[in-house]
Amino acid sequence: MTKVNNKVVAVTGAASGIGRALAVRLAAKGASLALSDINEAGLRETAELLRDAKGKVTTHVVDVRSRDAVYAYATEAEYQHGCVDVIINNAGLSVWSTIEEISYEDFELVLNVNLWGVIYGTKAFLPLLRRRPEGHIVNISSINAMVPFAKNGPYNISKYAVLGLCETLVQELQGEPIHVTCVHPGGIQTNIAHAAKGVTEAEAAFFGRIARTSADKAAKTIISGIEGNKERVYVGLDAKAMATAKRLMPALTVKVFGKLSRASIGQ
Repeated sequence: MTKVNNKVVAVTGAASGIGRALAVRLAAKGASLALSDINEAGLRETAELLRDAKGKVTTHVVDVRSRDAVYAYATEAEYQHGCVDVIINNAGLSVWSTIEEISYEDFELVLNVNLWGVIYGTKAFLPLLRRRPEGHIVNISSINAMVPFAKNGPYNISKYAVLGLCETLVQELQGEPIHVTCVHPGGIQTNIAHAAKGVTEAEAAFFGRIARTSADKAAKTIISGIEGNKERVYVGLDAKAMATAKRLMPALTVKVFGKLSRASIGQ
């Protein structure tokens, strides 16, 4: 995908954070957008920011935990725009607790949004991408797909799985005109940590200290990766450094960041 100009891009989790920043930057580059989120008010705010966009912008209230809702979103997006060239599966959340203490309901909540939402988005939009000369699947994983943090188990697990999904798609779509990009943000200045269920002030503060990259800069990096057909995109110097450390010293890196994340919350 050499340029997103004049392409139709579907973005989940577009009501805030990276999703909203992606919408703003994509619209500025001339893309048309099918934006979705479960947060209808936030989605309206994003749409208002794009009221002067050159491309068409549609909004869709979607709970990505629902397979039927995601497939309906894909159908509506294609109907309203005529086609879809790119799907960015961005919606995500976190619940902070130990594996021992977290409820099964909260565990399932995180996996249903962060993993099943990405699977549904990939499978629902892939047939639409096949109808285009070229298509692109972009799945937002995390640096926690390589370096986990303590008390963030379900999130870590979901992001590891998204990486596995992307690598499998790369294998299966090799030689076809559909590209796959797996995105690994480091600490991004969004509200995900503060909004996470179970997060303490100490945990939110720890995330704030390591979150050095703005959502806008993250969006810029992601779009550059899409246009460059990159299979992996690391967002932020912290993400690049942690990925390098994990590659060179895998066991030690996990232990060191485990101690750091535990120390930050007083454990």
